[in-house]
Amino acid sequence: MGILEDKSRARLFYKYLSKVYDQVNPFIWNEEMRTEALELLDLGPGDQVLDVGCGTEGLLEYTDDVHGLDQSIHQMEKAFAKFGRTDRVNFYRGDAERLPFADDSFDAVWSSGSIEYWPNPVDALAEFRRIVEPGGPVLVVGPNYPSSSVFQRLADAIMLFYDEAEADRMFAEAGFDDVKHVTMGPAYNPEIAITTLARAPEN
Repeated sequence: MGILEDKSRARLFYKYLSKVYDQVNPFIWNEEMRTEALELLDLGPGDQVLDVGCGTEGLLEYTDDVHGLDQSIHQMEKAFAKFGRTDRVNFYRGDAERLPFADDSFDAVWSSGSIEYWPNPVDALAEFRRIVEPGGPVLVVGPNYPSSSVFQRLADAIMLFYDEAEADRMFAEAGFDDVKHVTMGPAYNPEIAITTLARAPEN
């Protein structure tokens, strides 16, 4: 388990990262990548969407019914500054592994740049399956496992990096059976991110 796959350390990390997040993030996750991922989610204008990780800018281009959850108060304060506390997004402070919502509460679930910090990602994915309606889409963006053995050792020491086979395992253990993957990234590394689209099983 990487050093940041710990909730208290991840919160401390984001306390400082939040100050420069908007300047740093475009080098790893840019607007073109976000648009490509959102098109995969195929949202309708009335869809109720949960964003686990609170990067909601792109979602609001597709639907007005956006709910954002994050465990980091510092990241939430960044989101409050952009959208207000209650104006455009309904915000919740909470844990991806224990979502404070009833079964089948959302039409879709989106999470970008969050799974790599979860100590128990299968538990969180099972929660996504629980709170999304049957047949609803769940889209998760995480860091693709590097091909270099040197970078693999570094990645493993920091946080969760995973490939398609590991994503298949995690989503299957969480109860998903309709799973697809797309790699994407900026020009300098077009496979830096792995985007997984899954659908909750129909009842």
